[in-house]
Amino acid sequence: MSSAIVAGFALGFGLILAIGAQNAFVLRQGLRRQHVFAVCLTCALSDAVLITAGVAGFGGLATAMPWFEPLMRYGGAAFLIWYGARSLFAALTKTEALMTGDDARSGGGAALRPVLLTVLAFTWLNPHVYLDTVVLIGSISAQYGDRLGFGLGAVLASFTFFFSLGYGARLLAPVFARPRAWQVLDTVIALTMWTIAAKLLLM
Repeated sequence: MSSAIVAGFALGFGLILAIGAQNAFVLRQGLRRQHVFAVCLTCALSDAVLITAGVAGFGGLATAMPWFEPLMRYGGAAFLIWYGARSLFAALTKTEALMTGDDARSGGGAALRPVLLTVLAFTWLNPHVYLDTVVLIGSISAQYGDRLGFGLGAVLASFTFFFSLGYGARLLAPVFARPRAWQVLDTVIALTMWTIAAKLLLM
């Protein structure tokens, strides 16, 4: 395997490993076993598009369009504040336990369209995603003779991470059979969203 692919994979995995809004949502969908494949694929493909743009040399987007960064920053913060409030409301008002795998697949789940719109918002309204993928990965890839291999490694890291998180979440299902565990998760998600929103507003 090319050293550029390995380096790209290591950097991409390291950047995406940090707990964030997108990861928290993927974890939540994985626990509920709702549209897991579609959510993971959407996240991974979005990263692939952004990484490809960065490797192709579009890291100067923010410089060429100075309005782009603040637009994404404030839009993303507003969305995160709203979703955090929604998660906290769920933590305070809902007391049901996590459905079993069979129950989750048989009905009562969220429709695919709003789920995909939500995960797309988490991805494309987050300025940090552009900094990590387009700017950082794009600029570091320029240091390698095999830029394509470096970008491929970063894309593979994204696919590996999201599908591992989405489908690995079901291993925690016994823990989330208790209503209290679900309330704690929703509270953590709310705090995570608000923390990221605050960082965006204070940049």
